[in-house]
Amino acid sequence: MTAWEMLETGLKQIMHKFDPQVVDRLLAFSDLLLEKNKVMNLTAVTDPYEVVTRHFLDCAALAPYMQPGACAIDIGTGAGFPGMPLAILCPDTEFVLVDALRKRVDFLNEVIDTLDLRNCRAVHARAEEFAADHRERFDYAVSRAVAELRVLAELTLPMVKVGGTFYAMKAADCADEVRAAAHACTELGAPSAKLVPYTVPHDGVERMLVCVQKTAPTPAQYPRRFKKIQTTPL
Repeated sequence: MTAWEMLETGLKQIMHKFDPQVVDRLLAFSDLLLEKNKVMNLTAVTDPYEVVTRHFLDCAALAPYMQPGACAIDIGTGAGFPGMPLAILCPDTEFVLVDALRKRVDFLNEVIDTLDLRNCRAVHARAEEFAADHRERFDYAVSRAVAELRVLAELTLPMVKVGGTFYAMKAADCADEVRAAAHACTELGAPSAKLVPYTVPHDGVERMLVCVQKTAPTPAQYPRRFKKIQTTPL
């Protein structure tokens, strides 16, 4: 099975429908990622087939939750995950990819230009500073492999609209982490979390999607400075 076939059949298991052209765009992103990775540390995954499973098909689990006309922010996007694959898969949803490392952001903007993605932009900023000017602007916040949930919640939930949702992509055994973050999420306006297990197609790895819906405004004192968030999480 080719990488194209693996990606297409995997997406069919996840999404109700999609334009086959997104497969070509995702593989073009893979080529750009692996080429840049030769001179810049972007990903430990260097096999094209593993990029399909461990990156693209994992991130695609969020695609059914992204509604047309909505706007999502990807905090700590790194090499563009999950935001870049989602932007390719969900062309009618707007995405803002935020990362604190300028080189990564420059690479992502090169990808956006090369693939002519009209619904996506990458921004160089620290999450807690970006939040100060973008409070309750986004329908969704998404994050993958960034930090523990207590820290992530304080960085992301201030930017989510009341009624919006923060989606954290986690390992299957994250129940203790979610329980530990219950107080933080409540304090930030999102008192309950729903856990949705999923299995990555072709890979068989079991993962967990933590869905945190915001039901009240986040108090103005959050987010705090990042050092404070890290040393004394809510």
